[in-house]
Amino acid sequence: MGFSCGIVGLPNAGKSTVFNALTGAGARVASHPFCTIEPNRGIVPVPDARLARLGAILGKKDPIPTRIEFVDVAGLVKGASQGEGLGNQFLGHLRNVDALVHVVRCFESADAVHVMGSVDPGRDIDVVNTELLLADLQVVERAREKEIHAARAGEKAAKRDVELLETLAKHLDGGSALRTLPELQHYLEIIARLGVITAKPVLYLANRGESADEALPREVSRRAATEGAGFLAVSGKIEEELSALSPEDREGFARELGIDRTGLDRLIEASYAMLGLVTFYTAATDLQAWTIPVGTPAHTAAGRIHTDFERGFIKAEVVRFDDLVASATEHHAREHGLVRAEGRDYVVRDGDVIHFLFNV
Repeated sequence: MGFSCGIVGLPNAGKSTVFNALTGAGARVASHPFCTIEPNRGIVPVPDARLARLGAILGKKDPIPTRIEFVDVAGLVKGASQGEGLGNQFLGHLRNVDALVHVVRCFESADAVHVMGSVDPGRDIDVVNTELLLADLQVVERAREKEIHAARAGEKAAKRDVELLETLAKHLDGGSALRTLPELQHYLEIIARLGVITAKPVLYLANRGESADEALPREVSRRAATEGAGFLAVSGKIEEELSALSPEDREGFARELGIDRTGLDRLIEASYAMLGLVTFYTAATDLQAWTIPVGTPAHTAAGRIHTDFERGFIKAEVVRFDDLVASATEHHAREHGLVRAEGRDYVVRDGDVIHFLFNV
């Protein structure tokens, strides 16, 4: 799996419509709240034009793309952290995702009445963010109480954890998401252990329905900018219709609508940038794409494929995608000295084609 995104938002914001557009999964969509009870999950291949080029050069058929998982949970309402609506029972499904896609309603519809009576993106964002924040505060407070008891019993590590948890609780209690915590890197281990949601990167997705009006999406864009969050505006309904068509019909319909790239393509690009991800390729057997964080050393990237590769790492033979394409064949790339031998601490770059040598 490449990475995963949890889809959140108010009921009737169009979350499941967006989910269907992204995954083609055909999840149930209705005009009443809480249509989604159990989370919808969909895994889709990440579009990657480089794979086809590499397949032709290396003589590899059926390349394997990296994948992204989308998890669509039930709509949040005001008071969810205290049990309103469906409560926060389903938020556990978000604790293991890498990022959040927060769908914000930016359209009017008589068929899907807004749960709060009117369309107001800023207010809606505040409602969802507050519930996520309160849910995290409950998790942090429970963990803090547990560590206080452990510290009293003489566990040295627990005392340090109490101090860290008190800082997290204070930040949350002040109304701020944990991703805005100063010197966040000092808290990453305990944040990962707790699975707190507001520490995850967020992308605000303005769902404008079938409207061409940009006023409400611009409001969401400004909000995202002030928070340092990602932003994307799509028509969930149109994207869903496009996803149901054959590739040929989809291309023609998209051209008529002036859409040059699908919402999935744009969301993945934005997610990669937000999460700081890069893609590298291997072709020892199958041609396959792999997703890793920016700054990953070669031996850790090798472990992404198999733990034996990391444990017995000897070296990595690396050629840049552009160099391989320009050389036309791997043989020519080697002849021109474009295939380099790199050690375990080499930082893998986006587009690297790598052959790992190992011994266990």
